[in-house]
Amino acid sequence: FDSLPPAHYKETMSTILAWIQQSETKLSMPQVAVAEYEIMEQRLRELKALQSSLQEQQKGLNYLSTTVEDMSRKAPAEVSQRYRSEIEVILGRWKKLSAQLVEHCQKLEELMTKLQRFQNDTKTLKKWMAEVDVFLKEEWPALGDSEALEKQLEQC
Repeated sequence: FDSLPPAHYKETMSTILAWIQQSETKLSMPQVAVAEYEIMEQRLRELKALQSSLQEQQKGLNYLSTTVEDMSRKAPAEVSQRYRSEIEVILGRWKKLSAQLVEHCQKLEELMTKLQRFQNDTKTLKKWMAEVDVFLKEEWPALGDSEALEKQLEQC
């Protein structure tokens, strides 16, 4: 009986596997190009929530690892190897998921910064274009008014 996992182990294993599967599904959804800052903020909040959830699940993963180590000392070699293989697969998926989360967050934050900069540049350009439009629609000075012509030349 020492080589069999406790009931809590099996519950934790199924919880962790279900969580990993859900998280992998969320991260595997194709990323679409978004030009709306609010949508990008929402996606970043979702990714940050997933990161928090990952940290909360870490306790369960640690429990699984420790339990496998304990069982390995008491169980026959083939049983021990089976549990070790099982936990190694889970740890591999966990590390990959964790890395993907970090990568997605960083990429999204970079894109949000670029979009913000682009939107600010666009506002500046539109403002400048409006000023130029007003200037171009102004009445031209009379041909004999050299002072007014010089002033307009400077503005141009």
